[in-house]
Amino acid sequence: MTSGTPEEARRPSEAGQDGRERRPAPMGGGATARGAATQAGRDAPLRGSAEQGARGCADEAAGLPAPQLSARAMDLLMPMHLRVDACGTITSVGPTLQRICAETPLPGRDFFDVFMLRRPQGVRDVAGLLRADGRLSLGFRTGARTSFKGLAVPLGTGAGALVNLGFGISVVEAVRQYALSNSDFAATDLAVELLYLVEANTAALEESRRLNLRLQGAKSAAEAQAITDTLTGLGNRRAMDEVLTRLEEAGRGFGLIHLDLDFFKDVNDRLGHAAGDAVLQHVGRVLVEETRGEDIVTRAGGDEFILIFPRVTDDTVLRQLALRIIARIEKPIPHGDQQCLISASAGIAVSRGIGSVAQVLLDADRALYASKARGRAQATVASATP
Repeated sequence: MTSGTPEEARRPSEAGQDGRERRPAPMGGGATARGAATQAGRDAPLRGSAEQGARGCADEAAGLPAPQLSARAMDLLMPMHLRVDACGTITSVGPTLQRICAETPLPGRDFFDVFMLRRPQGVRDVAGLLRADGRLSLGFRTGARTSFKGLAVPLGTGAGALVNLGFGISVVEAVRQYALSNSDFAATDLAVELLYLVEANTAALEESRRLNLRLQGAKSAAEAQAITDTLTGLGNRRAMDEVLTRLEEAGRGFGLIHLDLDFFKDVNDRLGHAAGDAVLQHVGRVLVEETRGEDIVTRAGGDEFILIFPRVTDDTVLRQLALRIIARIEKPIPHGDQQCLISASAGIAVSRGIGSVAQVLLDADRALYASKARGRAQATVASATP
């Protein structure tokens, strides 16, 4: 059972004919419009301020002169700059560029008298300098042959040009020539980093060079030691083998004397090994003194010596030399208050560049034994070796 008045019962239901309840339209439609208008009113001054600010900056940029850099700022940013007036006279110079030209101050001089333009060519006034896209390649007309790269920009109508210079790829040479340091360049100049890299690279290369020299010296010393008899300083058997191999490969003729000391064992037994070492050293000196610089004198081992004579194939000459050496060796050799008495025997063989080295050594060895069999202190020539 419903409550209400008959009028209410007869009043059309708030539900539509479709049976769905109709809700009252919200009152926000007008309020929303009014709120949006209010917000737009609030935002309008902000947009107006931004737009006015942008227009103001544009008007200011268009109507006001560009800010001027102080001389100090110019020197810091471009330590190699020049100001040139419309007539080409240099009015101011950066500190590094003036240091380079310390003997001749640049302000007051004509730019084109100081510098020779390589690019663009044929330009003799500031207007032409600026017409050529401002990129310059130049150097001094007189004095140092320093090369520069540069850029020229106008200072204003009829006000001349600002020219900023740099060394380009010749920066390393310029730093050495003028003793420049990083304080002579702008802090943002990549030349400073390049200088550090060059210095580090130079130091590394120098250290590598010194190391290579030490290694090469050590290698040479080791190689020399490997073919040197430590007692006499003569070549050892390895040195002898290397020389004979080279001669054989080259097919060159040579003569060879195989020398063996006589009575050397008696010296060792009677006076000791120190006396024997002194005798060997004395014999080594005699052999060096009696031979040419190109001849090879080696101690083959014990009291045996091999002498090699490149291009000497006259066995008569070799025999005379062997006898002269034996005569010197037979002279008394002083050792302390004692006298060492020895002699020597020699076997001589010759190669004319056809036979083998082994055969030459065998022939000389046989000739040596023949000398000893004949009574020692003899020099015997082997039968002809091919």
